[in-house]
Amino acid sequence: MRRLLWIVAGLLTASALCVVLVTVLAFDSVTLWLMRPTDSFSPAALPSAPNYSLAANWSALPGQVHTADVALPALPAADPAAARADVFYVHPTSYVGSKWNGPIDDATLNADTDRVATRLQASAFNGCCAVYAPRYRQVNGMFFTHPSSDGERAADIAYHDVAEAFRYYLATYNRGRPFFIAAHSQGTVMAQRLLREEITGKPTRTRLIAAYLIGGPVYKDIAARELPDIPVCDTPEQPGCLISWNARAPKYHPGTFEFRVSGAPATGALVCVNPLTWSQDEAKAEAAQNEGALFWEERAPQIRPGFADAQCQDGTLVITHLEKPPRDFMSRLLDRALGPGNYHPIEYQIFFVSLRKNAELRLAAFLRRQAATQ
Repeated sequence: MRRLLWIVAGLLTASALCVVLVTVLAFDSVTLWLMRPTDSFSPAALPSAPNYSLAANWSALPGQVHTADVALPALPAADPAAARADVFYVHPTSYVGSKWNGPIDDATLNADTDRVATRLQASAFNGCCAVYAPRYRQVNGMFFTHPSSDGERAADIAYHDVAEAFRYYLATYNRGRPFFIAAHSQGTVMAQRLLREEITGKPTRTRLIAAYLIGGPVYKDIAARELPDIPVCDTPEQPGCLISWNARAPKYHPGTFEFRVSGAPATGALVCVNPLTWSQDEAKAEAAQNEGALFWEERAPQIRPGFADAQCQDGTLVITHLEKPPRDFMSRLLDRALGPGNYHPIEYQIFFVSLRKNAELRLAAFLRRQAATQ
């Protein structure tokens, strides 16, 4: 009997190891299977729409305690009541579930959004600006890897919320101040549409300092056609322009989770603005030019100068030198799903100080030009 038990235990252990091995080898497929919506898109099944007069429906709102307030002695947060400008920030995908649109009243989801998006990214702007970051019924991430008509309808819902939040922000909070648009990943897709439908060619365009559309598919040809008065930035102080980059290793091969946005060209150059030179040229910026990465998820966050170099090559921000970023277990799972050399999750953090200082520089230049014309 004892021997039989050992044999059974061995078989069970071998079976468990096989399951683990298959899961690791087919991790992309398993992840996609777990996150795919279980039903067709249905308006009747949508989560409740956000009411932006309620502070709970903002991940960051001046006057409320929020994660975009985090600061270090060397990088203090400005008093939002005294800020000369705002940033309207659209967060990336934080919803991983089986519905087409994520809810905005799920406490766990909201905490995840605040911790892994608003804190890590929107905080880059708290030195210059009052930060506004709406919650929205984000579309399931499957839409960006496997576009579909259901996904299009769900993406329209997500965008509807972002646009409503922006209109509410302008009508209630902005009071005529200049502003930045900032976004990442899914947020960048929503923010580019926001520029097209709510800003370009409209009076609000004159108050746009810059748009940081990071970690998303911003195509040069589409941007030039749809945003004719919002050029791609080519200098550190240029006003009213847009910035984008997608960071990868030199030998990165696109994987399962690359963006495949419906309506985008099969081929075409992506916008790449180097966050160490703020230029579109393909000259390499050495790591010594990087003023500092910052990872708020560390137990003792610190500025890390020289963390990464950067070079635009054929629309991709290629990083040859990268120090080891801090990654917890869930972050490592995400890295595994995205594939080696895909730096999408840390595209803000590795250039955090340069991004922060550029926003301050662009605001100062914008205010000088504004004063000169009055």
